[in-house]
Amino acid sequence: MYHLTNITLLSLLQNFRDLDIGILKGIYENRNPDFDSFFIGITNSAGALAFGIPGILLIIALIRKNTFLRRNALLILIPVVISAILANVLKYTFNLPRPYEIYPFIQKLSGGGSPSFPSGHTTDAFAFAVAAALVFRKWYILIPALIWAFLVGYSRMNLGVHFPSDVLAGALIGAICSSVYYWYEKRKHPL
Repeated sequence: MYHLTNITLLSLLQNFRDLDIGILKGIYENRNPDFDSFFIGITNSAGALAFGIPGILLIIALIRKNTFLRRNALLILIPVVISAILANVLKYTFNLPRPYEIYPFIQKLSGGGSPSFPSGHTTDAFAFAVAAALVFRKWYILIPALIWAFLVGYSRMNLGVHFPSDVLAGALIGAICSSVYYWYEKRKHPL
């Protein structure tokens, strides 16, 4: 029974990996090189915006002694930091290669030297987008933040440095960390 279960699990994992590379191959082979600079800009904005915006808000809050703004900045910054740490722990725990290291038809078009799974850029983007959406609860923050986060995730595949499963895992880690942290703080200190 154990042997049969083990074979079934291996078969399932292989089917998942085939789907993963199939999606990536479709994205990569149908990309328009004219947009490479755009997607490199999007990908490079992930850490800068995810850490920079709440960091700047925190500095402004401390200078102005604004406790409300300080609390909101921390409600965004702390889950971004937590999710980044978690993503990096998982990267080095799984230690999976990046697509361009395995498949010769994929060219590395952006930075990406650490292990592949999960996508740290996508984790940062989704942690920030979800946290900002929960804190500010305005459609004009939610919609652009989520579009940007999805573009960051797509850019990582389009630029050949992540598999779809890396991006999906990064999005889930970022979104879950921000949601859990927000609801924990809301329960501890009603907002």
